[in-house]
Amino acid sequence: MAGLFNKLPGFQQTPAGAERVTLRRLPRIAWIGTLLLMVPSLLARLAIWFEFSSEGPGMPGMVDIYVISLIILHWTVLLTVGIYAFIVLAMKGPAYVADPYPMNDADEI
Repeated sequence: MAGLFNKLPGFQQTPAGAERVTLRRLPRIAWIGTLLLMVPSLLARLAIWFEFSSEGPGMPGMVDIYVISLIILHWTVLLTVGIYAFIVLAMKGPAYVADPYPMNDADEI
């Protein structure tokens, strides 16, 4: 098992950059963004409840549909950014050497 992961000699590991900061901030951005996107739905319900709006009772339902679609879009964007940051983080890690594979019909130099 010791010979499975052989680090490439002379490889210089790249220092961490914005990808670690991004990965640390993603949960907070997800919570705050989701809560902020729920505000229009809450305001639509309060407008009907306090009779600030002359719209019918179906208006909050339409607002809810838009809010849910925006929340799903928000989560999808965050998932995409998270995957990208993880890939960059993994690519900056140490390089490993695979076992040599001799080619029988390779040209001799």
